[in-house]
Amino acid sequence: MNDTAMMLRRALADTIGSPDWRKALEAVPRELFVGDAAYLADATRGDLWTPVRRAEVGVDDWLALVYTDETWVTQVDGVLAEEATGAVTGSPSSSSTTPSLVVRMLEAAQISEGDRVLEIGTGTGYSTALMCQRLGDSVVTSIEYDPAVAERARKAITEVEYAPTLVTGDGLHGYDDNAPYDRLIGTCSVRTIPPAWMGQVRTRGTITTPTWGWMGGIAFAHLTLDEDGTASGRFLKDDLYFMRARSHLPPPRPPIMTGIGQARETRIDPAILNGEAPLFVAQLAAPAAQRSSSGDTTILLDVGTGSRADTRPNPDGGWTVHQHGPLRLWDAIEDAILIWQDAGSPHQSAFGLTVTRDRQYVWLGEPDGRSWDLPA
Repeated sequence: MNDTAMMLRRALADTIGSPDWRKALEAVPRELFVGDAAYLADATRGDLWTPVRRAEVGVDDWLALVYTDETWVTQVDGVLAEEATGAVTGSPSSSSTTPSLVVRMLEAAQISEGDRVLEIGTGTGYSTALMCQRLGDSVVTSIEYDPAVAERARKAITEVEYAPTLVTGDGLHGYDDNAPYDRLIGTCSVRTIPPAWMGQVRTRGTITTPTWGWMGGIAFAHLTLDEDGTASGRFLKDDLYFMRARSHLPPPRPPIMTGIGQARETRIDPAILNGEAPLFVAQLAAPAAQRSSSGDTTILLDVGTGSRADTRPNPDGGWTVHQHGPLRLWDAIEDAILIWQDAGSPHQSAFGLTVTRDRQYVWLGEPDGRSWDLPA
């Protein structure tokens, strides 16, 4: 065992400060899961990524990089860092998530000895290995959508001699063979709760997953399964999210013309949508809309219906909104934001989520309070 690696593992465990997961953090070699290369983001271009390789920086510098409490991107638009011949452009599609974030997820799911766990999104396999170390590998099942990422994780997990059930496939279908599970955790973000998950968790078991909608609003769901097959729970206080499940990504957004449709004065400042909580609320009101901006113009587009809205400031103060199409996106968003403001402008944890066989809805305050349906 490399003494430097062991020292850095202990230091990382000190930084994270989790008594329950400390032994696992000290035992699992993160360097095997980051692998031989990772991408560094360009300081001036958010879509440009340059691979840095262990062989080029030396063992000690590589270990120092690996054991910082940071996320290291290992794949960009399907290209693994080990396979990149130079800088690549695109969006991250797999990463070794910040260890403290991984532990926060495991703690939020209340995973402990004796639990049977289904993990949606193996990624590099680091969180899978942490669970194997603490719980025993026979009770851990993990699913990865991307075959190349899955194979990379399998090799690393095998190298440290863990033997969980590893599945390559769409995690949104779960894995029925090892059900029922005590805990299901999503290490990818979903737009809605997949129906298959509901049938694979035991009564009083839990589903813990970040949610991330098409407008970019996030909330961290922790649901408990009831005897009648429904699940419900409040969103947690952590603003925690992972990369989106690929099949829950929004559709391509075409260019649109602005200033078209019926015009009126807005009732809210469009800049309020720059806040995480109000963006989450706006997304509840227009769940199929995507948001973008051009200068001081905010643009909303529902690709499925062709509905659109755009807001721009008036020369003498205030803002004008133009709306076009079958859905009045901005009307719905304004109504939801005003309800949220009347409730004291709370964090997402003031809301909850209930999932039944026929409906998924987010509620404010209590389950019988004001609610918005998700596009389940």
